Amino acid sequence: MPSNLDPHVLVIFGASGDLAQRKLVPAVFELFRGGYLPEKFALLGASRTDFTDEAFRNKVIFENEHFKSDGAKEEEIKAFSEKLFYQDLATYDGEKDIKALADRLKKLDKELGVGRNYIFYLSTPPKLYSTIPAALAKAGLNNNQDAWARLIVEKPFGYNEQSAIKLNREIQEHFPENTIYRIDHYLGKETVQNLLVTRFANGFFEPLWNRNYVQSVQITAAETVGVGSRGGYYDESGAMRDMVQNHLLQVLAHVAMEPPIRADAPSIRNEKLKLFQSLRPITKKDVKTHVVRGQYTEGITSEGKEVAYRDSPGVPEKSKTETYVAMKFFIDNWRWAGVPFFVRTGKCLPLKLTEVVITFKNPPQAIFAEYDDYAMSCDNQLIIRIQPDEGMALEFGMKVPGEGFRVKNVDMDFFYRDLTKNDVPEAYTRLLLDCMKGEPTLYARGDSVEAAWAFVDPILEAWEKDEVPLYSYPAGSWGPLQADALWSGGLGNGWRNPTSSLTDRKHYTKQ
Repeated sequence: MPSNLDPHVLVIFGASGDLAQRKLVPAVFELFRGGYLPEKFALLGASRTDFTDEAFRNKVIFENEHFKSDGAKEEEIKAFSEKLFYQDLATYDGEKDIKALADRLKKLDKELGVGRNYIFYLSTPPKLYSTIPAALAKAGLNNNQDAWARLIVEKPFGYNEQSAIKLNREIQEHFPENTIYRIDHYLGKETVQNLLVTRFANGFFEPLWNRNYVQSVQITAAETVGVGSRGGYYDESGAMRDMVQNHLLQVLAHVAMEPPIRADAPSIRNEKLKLFQSLRPITKKDVKTHVVRGQYTEGITSEGKEVAYRDSPGVPEKSKTETYVAMKFFIDNWRWAGVPFFVRTGKCLPLKLTEVVITFKNPPQAIFAEYDDYAMSCDNQLIIRIQPDEGMALEFGMKVPGEGFRVKNVDMDFFYRDLTKNDVPEAYTRLLLDCMKGEPTLYARGDSVEAAWAFVDPILEAWEKDEVPLYSYPAGSWGPLQADALWSGGLGNGWRNPTSSLTDRKHYTKQ
């Protein structure tokens, strides 16, 4: 099918790096195979490695173990490879290098007719996020009167609220906000997007989605792997910066935001900002009772034997960087007043998955309790599995056949694999296509990023001053036992630890 996208060039800074090989080039190939790319299109890699066009094509396509070409014909791969070019740079932001880049773009336009429309993807160290846009502007690549220029910025966007505000200001000097695309691959997942459809397209969910009927909400993002050889990088970040501030708060926004007026970018992003502004601040004195941080020790995971975090390459011997975070908080607005929200994420946990669990309140009277003690605690839960085995399950109590009124949990379930015979597109494929369309809905807006940092900053400051303990947990467990205390005070039945299958008979096992 013919594409209706404008001719353009996708410029990837840091094209010889890991992200480009694992995600970006394979994602663009999927767009090519699907017929989404315009006929006049080029991908220009730019980095400090000395490659020719041919060497770059070999690196990211023909010799790339992450380049999935299942079912692709050789002529398809060859045709795609001919759309890839390379510009070597001594520095990413030097005037001479950016001028050479500009000259190469002009040459590509002359030879291929790809136009003067540019997407600049910053797959580089964060310290270059402000200097590259400035260099592009100096070369006149940021503002074409008869064309467009867009900027995709990878995470982390800032290190705290102050640095995020500064970075926003520096980039916006050269690129208007509506041309800046802060990418978060979690927002490219179909099941994250489906949270909005589940809530706002179904008349039987929305009336229940509030403080009157919801007892608690919990979000879990678990990884089975440790830091491996990335210890040096991870130790500068930690679980709060790496997962909570961006990915999980974005998932939270989809779960808890108010209905947008329309399903367009300004409306949805406005409601996300309101949600972040409604988060009840966790002050420094509250951190001890509202947040638990942990660090894994040696143990056995599904990946095999794992050394302690502090024994990983690049990690300081006395590091206090958290590999696990669990927290409870509240949203101070009309819809969610008094409802506890729980979020946890960690490395070296038993399963790799992300899911949301909405627990509904029990009926006011347990009239079947005399027949079955279980009827006193029969949870009605909506379980939304974001990854893997994407789907949903609604749990509710039913009568066990036989005498009396014994109650057992059953479920109704839905799997994404049943909705379409096609593969669910990878997150980067969807997000790149949206940027090519000029559709920013699934990208984070600058003010929302700042608001998210404002929420987590007091927690990070308390940790940096060592005002709260750092607990340990063995690799392969569900994290520090102290995280269970977050549920004290009648807030709910505790963490629900998933099994590998969404539709397992018992769904969850207690720790």
